[in-house]
Amino acid sequence: MRSRILLILLIAAGVTAALWWVGGSTPPGAKPTAGTAVIAFGDSLVQGHGASPGRDFVSLLSQRLAVPIINAGRGGDTAASALTRLDRDVLARDPRVVIVLLGGNDVLRRVPVDRTFADLGTLVARIRERGAAVVLVGLSVGFVTDPYGREYAALAERTASAYVPDILDGILHDQARMADAIHPNDEGHRIMAERIEPALRELLEE
Repeated sequence: MRSRILLILLIAAGVTAALWWVGGSTPPGAKPTAGTAVIAFGDSLVQGHGASPGRDFVSLLSQRLAVPIINAGRGGDTAASALTRLDRDVLARDPRVVIVLLGGNDVLRRVPVDRTFADLGTLVARIRERGAAVVLVGLSVGFVTDPYGREYAALAERTASAYVPDILDGILHDQARMADAIHPNDEGHRIMAERIEPALRELLEE
């Protein structure tokens, strides 16, 4: 009986996730009202670790949209450490649209969820206060329950940011798409770019 209930719950969770991905993976965020630069801000996933030169998702987005994108990724960053360089690496560069991808290192270092999203909330709010738009890129943690997914979605809604959920879905545990245990290879980065592109394109359109 218990196994049957668990199976039903897992199927329901999978259907819900699929519907969310198809119907609402990139809800539109508020358009930018100021700034000139497009910036990708985050950790080693943004930096492009694991991808060949020019084939990381930031470079691919720049090529597809014919728009220069500043890569402000730094390996090892948590939400807290990224916040310490926000002024220098983002706000000082006159941001118009900022792709924010952080949280993976918080998971690895077991940073409490509330601390991670308090720092992320401050970071995104400060970007939005400047009149720049944000594409918030989420990560999934857990199989049945996903506290990160809920927190990313709530933060995106609260700050009127575009939201791309679970960016590593179907990538993280597929050896054909991973360079190592935590970093996608060229194919993984290609998929990431495809998932982020609609939200970014929407925000860049006049």
